Amino acid sequence: MTKGLEICATEEVTGAAEVYLFEGGVVEFVAFLNEGRSTLHPDPIYLEGERGEVSVEVAMQYNDGYQESVFAYANNIKTTEGGTHVVGFRAALTATINSYATRNDLLKNVKFAAAGEDTREGLTAVVSVNVPEPQFEGQTKSKLGNSDVKGLVQSLTSEALHIY
Repeated sequence: MTKGLEICATEEVTGAAEVYLFEGGVVEFVAFLNEGRSTLHPDPIYLEGERGEVSVEVAMQYNDGYQESVFAYANNIKTTEGGTHVVGFRAALTATINSYATRNDLLKNVKFAAAGEDTREGLTAVVSVNVPEPQFEGQTKSKLGNSDVKGLVQSLTSEALHIY
């Protein structure tokens, strides 16, 4: 998942070696997760940004399925229960799609805005943040609790998606 990370594993007895390299980082990970699925756009959408000491990386791609698959990481630790970074990403995605739809009169005959689950149907995404002092909830580090990270991820995601 970390762009450019190379891992070499060598069997000491036989000398056989395997090299694992994930050059594309989160973009390549999303493409891998969507293998065998019919994607709605050819390449994953990628955004990255930094605010202060917090860096954010997001890759996302829609497929024709109904399942949402969001994988979250904080300092390369998988946060299976998500956390503030995922909340910020989801809020930005929903707000940006609704804003775009309103601005382009796509909702003129509809009396409601798209709900969060509607905007995430068929979405495969990886949200990764690096935080100087992460605060995890629980002993298994399965959920990021830094409240400031929500706003950072939300604003960076909104800005990048508006440009996209």
